[in-house]
Amino acid sequence: MHIIKLLAVNLLCLCLAHNGISQTAAGDLIRINQNGFYASGPKVAVVINTTATDFSLINTATKEKVFTAPLKASAVWEYSNEKASKADFSKFNKPGTYVVSVNGVGESYPFIIGSQVNLPLGKAALKMYYYQRASTELTEKYAGKWARKAGHPDNEVLVHASAATATRPAGTKISSPRGWYDAGDYNKYIVNSGISTYTLLSLYEHYPKFCDTLNTFIPESGNNLPDLLDEVLWNLRWMLTMQDQDGGVYHKLTNPNFDGSVMPHAATEARYVVKKSTAASLDFAAVTAQAYRIFRNFNKQLPGFADSCLIASKSSYTWSKKNPGITYVQSLMNASYNPDIVTGEYGDQGLDDEFQWAAMELYISTGKFNYYDEANLKFTMNNFDLPNWAKVNTLGLYSFIKFRSELASVEEMELLKDKLIKMADSFRKNVGNSAFGVPMGLKSTDFNWGSNANAANQGVLLIQAYNLTGDKSYLDAAVASLDYLLGRNGTGYSFFTGYGEKSTKNPHSRPSESDGIEDPVPGLLAGGPNPGMEDASNCGGKYVGKLPATAYIDDKCSYASNEIAINWNAPFAYLTLAIEAIKGPEKK
Repeated sequence: MHIIKLLAVNLLCLCLAHNGISQTAAGDLIRINQNGFYASGPKVAVVINTTATDFSLINTATKEKVFTAPLKASAVWEYSNEKASKADFSKFNKPGTYVVSVNGVGESYPFIIGSQVNLPLGKAALKMYYYQRASTELTEKYAGKWARKAGHPDNEVLVHASAATATRPAGTKISSPRGWYDAGDYNKYIVNSGISTYTLLSLYEHYPKFCDTLNTFIPESGNNLPDLLDEVLWNLRWMLTMQDQDGGVYHKLTNPNFDGSVMPHAATEARYVVKKSTAASLDFAAVTAQAYRIFRNFNKQLPGFADSCLIASKSSYTWSKKNPGITYVQSLMNASYNPDIVTGEYGDQGLDDEFQWAAMELYISTGKFNYYDEANLKFTMNNFDLPNWAKVNTLGLYSFIKFRSELASVEEMELLKDKLIKMADSFRKNVGNSAFGVPMGLKSTDFNWGSNANAANQGVLLIQAYNLTGDKSYLDAAVASLDYLLGRNGTGYSFFTGYGEKSTKNPHSRPSESDGIEDPVPGLLAGGPNPGMEDASNCGGKYVGKLPATAYIDDKCSYASNEIAINWNAPFAYLTLAIEAIKGPEKK
């Protein structure tokens, strides 16, 4: 029997090699969302480099073949140079656990069909922020086997020479605890906190009743605030400590150098707040203006907190107008100040989008037309694009669309709506054009450092279009973005730790690298394929794929493709949970 099985395996390998495919598991050749699908909705897999003409679904419990259909004609996806044949089983809606089976290929990784299939993922994506908390112990009750000691109390942070003022000279100690570790490192950055915190707050602002029901099992669970807002508060309270007395906001709180692979409590280097920047101050202004709108509904639980957010927002916006061009350029700063700072730069030389975003959020929150005038919407309609930490004004566009009924006097509202739909249309159209049937890959620059955040943000944009129009094709396209992230991609990986048989297991994250636990912290979205491969020398040539959609390695050495970050998890959390909020529990 063993000889027969060995011969069969060898024959399969020879067949795959003949077709130019490496010796991979059959599941790798059937790229599919390894989590699952809603009973009502699109269900698609792609089969790589096959000559088969049909496929079947097999129930993993009964081993029965429950559905068979033709494979759709194959096409080459230029980003992975693979011929992909689509297996569309959208018509099948019986709940259960299944695999896709293709003659000559084998079976896919298992997946479920049912109701609320993305709820566990969305809650895990939110719980990620608990695992990223600074200045606190993570207890076994809430963190399970990933419990850890407290690190970085940040109650005696030094004012760096670049941030010194007459009232806070270099070496002054300030208290700036809490916040989330930004990514795989232990530093905290205002610019990246901006888009991350906004995205989570917008999830609540867009779906408050649904978010009120979310229990992520954190220490604050069961108090009088929704868990999502409790988690945001951990970071927002830190952000408020980063504002100087004159209204400007420090760019980051950081060590001079990145820590090694040690647990937080073992990382004891001195910490600094570094140079106030216009970008940080404007991102801060936008987020605190948004926070005012949300937390004023919780004045009983947090007396005066919302008002303090609005005061802080106005102050940082005023400072930014007085200091409109203070950019953070680390190399120039290190030529002038001691000690040198070599951690994440988050440099941004174009600040028009930050000014616009802050003005838009302040206008919505205050109704003051001076902010609307300063947003200068009429002359900047073509400057909106898919959001990222350095391109943020589309976040303000989302807010305007959300509050459009209250902003009916805004002359540009129809133009703004048209702009959002036009942006979403390009990604929706790509679902039909792409060999993999995903929005990702509209252009080659979709694949860069943190490309999975692009995929998630494409889904978030499509959700906005659905909310605006009610057109289900936008929602289906957003689901396809999620399919990409969970396995229907050029690598076959589910990039979300803890979910999927072939999922990221070795993220570039100091706690996961140094905690001695084999399993990664769950709920982390890896950065994803990045043909820039800026860490190739650091990773010893471990990259196998080098094409845009394949340049990924599941190795802790890979900060360019396998790091995690708060601004990547945020749109993933929004995407999964917004889809859940829209679809609700489906009837069986």
